[in-house]
Amino acid sequence: MRVYEVFLKRAGKEEFRHAGALEAPDDQMALTYAREAYARRSEGAQMWLVQRANIVAADPADLATNQTKSHRHNDGSVIAARRKQKRAEAKAGGGND
Repeated sequence: MRVYEVFLKRAGKEEFRHAGALEAPDDQMALTYAREAYARRSEGAQMWLVQRANIVAADPADLATNQTKSHRHNDGSVIAARRKQKRAEAKAGGGND
């Protein structure tokens, strides 16, 4: 038996989301099982099935190195503060002319 991961996507611009996993002897049976288990009530407009053996997983140690790089999680607050400061400086400088 092969293990498949099932992903569903609703209509529109939504992303694919993991719906679950199942075991099946081949791809065709996996599609049949997935339709019956995960798409009986129109939960998705599109479906992907991926054999778990084909998934490439990142080593957690490789991902941990990114935690120290603040630019990876930019929420825009640094840029907004810098722009606010420049506007204040421009306003202060403009009043002295």
